Amino acid sequence: MTNLQKYAQAFITCFGVTEDKLAELTYQSISEWDSVGHMGLIAELEDIFEIMMDTDDIIDLSSFEKGKEILKKYDVEI
Repeated sequence: MTNLQKYAQAFITCFGVTEDKLAELTYQSISEWDSVGHMGLIAELEDIFEIMMDTDDIIDLSSFEKGKEILKKYDVEI
């Protein structure tokens, strides 16, 4: 499984969305992506990629696309 597939699967698992909805997904655009859902997503991403995200990056992860940029800071190529 590629890093992109792992990344997408984290969103699908945490929020119950389909893959075709990921590109447009943003924080609070669906009821599942609230503050609690956000922390669940962060925990999932940290587990999958074996990283520990900084607080600023956790706050900045506001969309599916933005998350890809943030993960590059942790040497995760998506």
